[in-house]
Amino acid sequence: NKNKGKEIICANFIWGGILAVCKARILRRGFLYLHIADMADNLKVTLSVPAFSVISGGSHTGNKLATQEFLILSFGGTNFREAMCIGAEVYHNLKNIIKKKYGKDAANVGGEGKFVPGNKEALELLKNEIRTAYTHELVIGMDLTASQFFRSGKYDLDVKSPSGLSRYTPDQLSDPYKSFIKNYPVVSIKDLFNQNNWENWQTFAARTGIQVVGNDLSVTSLKQISKAVVEKSCSCLLLKVYQIGSVCQAAQCNRWGVMVSHNSGETEGVFIANFVVETGTGQIKTDIPCLSVLDNQILITAEELGSKVKFASKSFR
Repeated sequence: NKNKGKEIICANFIWGGILAVCKARILRRGFLYLHIADMADNLKVTLSVPAFSVISGGSHTGNKLATQEFLILSFGGTNFREAMCIGAEVYHNLKNIIKKKYGKDAANVGGEGKFVPGNKEALELLKNEIRTAYTHELVIGMDLTASQFFRSGKYDLDVKSPSGLSRYTPDQLSDPYKSFIKNYPVVSIKDLFNQNNWENWQTFAARTGIQVVGNDLSVTSLKQISKAVVEKSCSCLLLKVYQIGSVCQAAQCNRWGVMVSHNSGETEGVFIANFVVETGTGQIKTDIPCLSVLDNQILITAEELGSKVKFASKSFR
């Protein structure tokens, strides 16, 4: 197979053909998720906890927030529908709070519908909103994408500000992260170091009990994932199926903590909603509640399967 490493035909190109084949299988099986379950050798059907991106920064917006995204993971309620409702309520409440506190301009949305307040306010806003009504139903996730603010061997958390004073060496960067975990209900952090700083990933993952998610570190490559597992560099993979270019290979990734993710600017296809249910990954990162066709598809699947399926809830990790 001359294209084993996908150097000749890229994963994105291959993916279109594979999707067509999978959809053709529906004619025989009736539901796409049944076909995926067979390939994943998975007998446990699970409705994942939705992780909604609600506050945006990084390359997605023009604000001063270096962090790419802040997420709310909605694990409360007895089923996926209730978790969706909680997430939607928080999103709309958050908009009203931001408008009241910072003015209408602060409630502008980023590239995917997420609010864009200033740098220091994001965690405090989410903490207060959760504490008000959803202490036992919601937790916070952070998508740092640290490679975007890695400059000349240091990390600049004020990289989008003219002053640029918050510079940290790779070893020092763990300190602000630990303060986030201590002071806020943060249970998941993604891409907290540059993808080449393997030692720092490994050290942080060993010293904290939260979910450390790798995306830039692994780029959904089986070789990179195997290395991360052996070295214990992180505890969860952000799985983007189009990066790997094969449903079978994507299914193989589910031997570890997995958060399946949508992608910016993607179509209204619902393939990964089926994928996440039948591989039982437990977590799915999507758009805001009012835009996500993926979450709507999971709701449809939940109605079809009824009592045959369970909600991941607090066991999402």
